[in-house]
Amino acid sequence: MSAAQIPAGLRELLLGYTVEVLRRRPSDLVEFAVQHFTEILEGQRNDQKNKQISKQKQTGVTFQKKSSEPNKDDEEEEEEETIKTISSKYSRRVSVCSEPYNPDDDEDDDAEPRVVHPKTDEQRRRLQDACRDILLFKTLEQEQFSQVLDAMFEVLVKPQEHIIDQGDDGDNFYVVQMGVYDILVQKDGLSVCVGKYDNKGSFGELALMYNTPRAATIIAAQEGALWALDRATFHRLIVKNNAKKRKMYEAFIECVPLLKSLEPTERMKIVDVLGVRVFKDGDCIITQGEEADCFYIVESGEVKIMIKSRDSGLFVSQMEDDTEVEVACCSRGQYFGELALVTNKPRAASVYAVGQTKCLVIDVQAFERLLGPCMDIMKRNISHYEDQRVALFGFSIDLRD
Repeated sequence: MSAAQIPAGLRELLLGYTVEVLRRRPSDLVEFAVQHFTEILEGQRNDQKNKQISKQKQTGVTFQKKSSEPNKDDEEEEEEETIKTISSKYSRRVSVCSEPYNPDDDEDDDAEPRVVHPKTDEQRRRLQDACRDILLFKTLEQEQFSQVLDAMFEVLVKPQEHIIDQGDDGDNFYVVQMGVYDILVQKDGLSVCVGKYDNKGSFGELALMYNTPRAATIIAAQEGALWALDRATFHRLIVKNNAKKRKMYEAFIECVPLLKSLEPTERMKIVDVLGVRVFKDGDCIITQGEEADCFYIVESGEVKIMIKSRDSGLFVSQMEDDTEVEVACCSRGQYFGELALVTNKPRAASVYAVGQTKCLVIDVQAFERLLGPCMDIMKRNISHYEDQRVALFGFSIDLRD
């Protein structure tokens, strides 16, 4: 059965609609969708007309309308009235939803000077603490993350100060260091509070990523402090970097034998949740006996898998107690850490980095949600692990119990 192909432009089309829904919060999603896509269609038709007119001017050809046809001005007035009727209910500006920022359209800007806002050691420590759990920063390499921290600047706010206003152009991305911030959106002419940021979180990325106006107003409920990153640096260090990394990981995931059975859309979902961890030579990645929290795929380098002799049933006279025995190794494209997740048991072995090693990481929740189709393959591998124990120690331990 051939894999379904996503039509070109579908993702951008749906993203544009989703952004407008979040911004306008219409009461009738279906009617709003009709209005939204009608405007897009009208825009495309107008573009085609303009191209035809331009082509006629270039070739010096004009076409005479027959006198029996309706008056062109009357047609245009009718068309204009129709568009006004459709758009008046939500008062949308046609220019509001511009094209999403496309990192592929930018030229290579690695040579651009780094933006650095000086910080004290205490400020940088506070900034690192605030950014630790920000999802957008999770896929950045350490050097890139350091550049982001260098480029961010502190913003101190007073009670009732507007940080961003709905409908404005996006200028900065904000990370909350401290304070409470109300989220308000315009609904039926009234400003409605739909949530708040309480001493943590981030906001403002939507307008920067998709070149749309602000989808909500953010007001400080008390004195607070934010860290801001300007639009240009946000595009260069985060959006463009994440786009490059996504393409790279999509290509890498296609080469992982375990994941080849997945549909393209399923592999894309895995790319969305991937984390990255880098280990130095000898670093312990997994410790035998601990609870499992994630699954690993080796992107570069190598790891060795070790089992303690005591837990393997060897006599102390044969081997020193707690001595670890190497049972396997994994290199690029191979995976480990799935056994404890499949069996819901503690880690059955320890894993150490051999040289500089980079691993892609999927947490336990995403593992259970996205890797269901691969579960049979991983369960079959359990018998392979048992065979390894028999070869090394002369007996097997049932890993399924």
